[in-house]
Amino acid sequence: MTGPGAQLLQQVINGLAVGAVYALIALGYTMVYGIIELINFAHGEIYMMGAYAGIIILSALLALGAPLGWALIMAFLASMLLTGLYGVATERLAYRPLRGASRLAPLISALGMSIFFQQYVLLSQGARDKIFPVELSSGGFAAAGVKVSYIQAAILLVATILMAGLTAFVQRTRMGRAMRASAQDPCMASLSGVPVNSVIAMTFFIGSALAAVAGFMIAMYYGKVNYLVGYIAGLKAFVAAVLGGIGNIPGAMVGGLVLGVVESLAAGYIGGEYKDVVAFGILIAVLIARPEGLMGTRLPEKV
Repeated sequence: MTGPGAQLLQQVINGLAVGAVYALIALGYTMVYGIIELINFAHGEIYMMGAYAGIIILSALLALGAPLGWALIMAFLASMLLTGLYGVATERLAYRPLRGASRLAPLISALGMSIFFQQYVLLSQGARDKIFPVELSSGGFAAAGVKVSYIQAAILLVATILMAGLTAFVQRTRMGRAMRASAQDPCMASLSGVPVNSVIAMTFFIGSALAAVAGFMIAMYYGKVNYLVGYIAGLKAFVAAVLGGIGNIPGAMVGGLVLGVVESLAAGYIGGEYKDVVAFGILIAVLIARPEGLMGTRLPEKV
């Protein structure tokens, strides 16, 4: 395949790779909103800290002489654990004490945590870009005039496994049932013996761990990160969550992939400087035309 068709398919593949990252971040937004009906605006910084944690851990392991394959796996797992704990700390410090307050109070608290995490990384790691310790962006395969790098294939594979695993976890495990019960009616779930506080903490842990994977993979993809990357990525993941239907896990996955493809097409056919315009234009259009999102349902107001 050559010509416009190959170019279009190439842009779609590029968009799916970036969209898979958006989807992983968006899952954190939508899981938290599904249970406590609040947006964790510190989630973008959690993603950024996952990227930094992965790079630092990988650099340390390679310096100790660990084989690259094992070092990558251990860095993935360790960054997920560490960033998941950051997420739990965010819930414990910024949300739980304000759970009975007005909606504005936890929102301001989350923004404060976002600024705190940004400044924490700035002061501890510096303002310069953090460079990924090994070059992994080269290499790939081509078919029908379309090139797919190994990193793109790895991102799509890992994201697919994690999203499928999360869906199975929520649908088939005891904790997953507790999450669904807490999302439907936290008061009744608590009266039925569900430890709602522990369920909420686990939700923050899982969402933050997925964001860490997204951050580490995007660091591998671009070869560097900085302390500001969480801001725009967090906003776009929020757009993806709203696009798919906030609170809807499959919707967050679809929303992330759709947003990534639309962004890639806009960058390829209009210009890279317009991709953010398109992303946030989609948010405005969805909020006006279908506030519940592509896969969301309009629910009656709770009284």
